[in-house]
Amino acid sequence: MKFKVLLFIPFIILSHLAFGQSNKILIPKQQHNYVKIYQPVGDYFFGPDTKLLKEGKWYDRWIPNDHCFVKGEDGFWHIFGITHPYTNPELGNIHQGEYASFHAISSVKHFKKSVKKHHYKDLKKILTPKERPGEIEANHAPYIVKKEDLYYMVYGHSPMRLATSPDLYNWTPKGSLFNEEKGARDPNLILYKGIYYMTYCSEKCVRMRTSKDLIQWSEAQTILTTNAFDPESPSVIFHNNTFYLFVCSWKKGQWDRVSLMGAYTNNAHVFASKDITNFGVDNEKQITVLKSHAPEIFQDEDGQWYISSVVYPDMGVSIDKLEWVEEKQ
Repeated sequence: MKFKVLLFIPFIILSHLAFGQSNKILIPKQQHNYVKIYQPVGDYFFGPDTKLLKEGKWYDRWIPNDHCFVKGEDGFWHIFGITHPYTNPELGNIHQGEYASFHAISSVKHFKKSVKKHHYKDLKKILTPKERPGEIEANHAPYIVKKEDLYYMVYGHSPMRLATSPDLYNWTPKGSLFNEEKGARDPNLILYKGIYYMTYCSEKCVRMRTSKDLIQWSEAQTILTTNAFDPESPSVIFHNNTFYLFVCSWKKGQWDRVSLMGAYTNNAHVFASKDITNFGVDNEKQITVLKSHAPEIFQDEDGQWYISSVVYPDMGVSIDKLEWVEEKQ
């Protein structure tokens, strides 16, 4: 407009610092066999009214967007993300009503077994404007990690905000973390050597802040400059002694304003760096481009890697397998 999943963030970091890791940069390669695991069901719009949407009215079709995966203490897999009723692209802003997050849950406790068509079921939407008094209406791109006995959710757009939960079901808004004049959206979190790194998009760049407690954040620094496109949905992982940054690209004029899918770009650029604070300028450190919109990159309980996508190649949340291959010389 993000396992990278909270249970596995520490696992990924620690496991890939283990003995035997090489210094070679590996290239992520997807299987190109997406399975749509979640499709939002009809619901009443929580409001407030927009130009085309009315509070309390039933809408059959809902659209998901930036999201994150969480394996909870209950053992089940949860998905949280942007959602809103569909509006005709020819009638105006297609992102109207992005005021709350969807919450979907698996019926099994092993991720591999949840990768089936329409497996995840909707639960009650969370953090509607009425549940966040005093905040702006927008509730975009939630990302969740667990620290001690609480789940911490960061969400945008600017001002970047925080909510906490003891169980993933009941959330308490905690207010603003920081604001940026040129905007801050689509946050992502990674824990590395005791420091939390928040990555997010701003104007023609991806920026980063650090924190030890998820509440007090450093000043921002630019980690990627994207003169060629407007960045969306950044996501950082640490694998094989290398940091990988995944970023979707948006270019003005590429959408015909007729097809909804055309508005959700599916070019996910991948950058590699040994320095989490420096992914270069433009394609300086780009290693490949994957097909996904708002991707999350994570492992399951068996170590299998996955990439997720919304809208592309279908209107829900879809999953594809991901492998890592050595760079060709």
